[in-house]
Amino acid sequence: MPRRPDPVDNDPPRSGSLPAIPAAEYDQHILRSLRRIIRAMDIHSQRLRLTHEITGPQLVCLAAIVTQGPLSIKQIAENVSLSASTVVGVIDRLESKGLIVRLRDLRDRRVVNVTATATGIALVGQGPSPLHEGLSRALRTLPDIEQATIALSLQRIVELMESRQLETPAPGGDTDTESD
Repeated sequence: MPRRPDPVDNDPPRSGSLPAIPAAEYDQHILRSLRRIIRAMDIHSQRLRLTHEITGPQLVCLAAIVTQGPLSIKQIAENVSLSASTVVGVIDRLESKGLIVRLRDLRDRRVVNVTATATGIALVGQGPSPLHEGLSRALRTLPDIEQATIALSLQRIVELMESRQLETPAPGGDTDTESD
């Protein structure tokens, strides 16, 4: 089978065509795209903090507590894909805002569960989306197959990043960097 030449023009890709990225540059293109996503998430989180006095990670944790709670810190961490130490800080801030309370388990006093207050439940029900509103609206306009493709592609990136080769923690421990 003849080798297909790498696309090199700068025209935007047409639907169903390969993107105009040389194969040797895929890793750099992916890295730039991930950095842009992280930056957009940070900006959205700061906008939430300014307009609603809650950050993205706080809102995600609160939503998990509201929809699935009461939950332990470990359960919240697993649910929202943050480290337990990061979740402890998030929970401290949510508690100081009166959005959650910590309650000891009646059967096992060593277990502490987190539950949402009425104010926390109201914020999740009526408040902002943890996902950037423009992105959320744009996704809803896409055909189901394209939404599924995006979701599966992102899931695959996460799987690749969490593979055995990348599980070794960096020196210094916790790698959660998004401000909460």
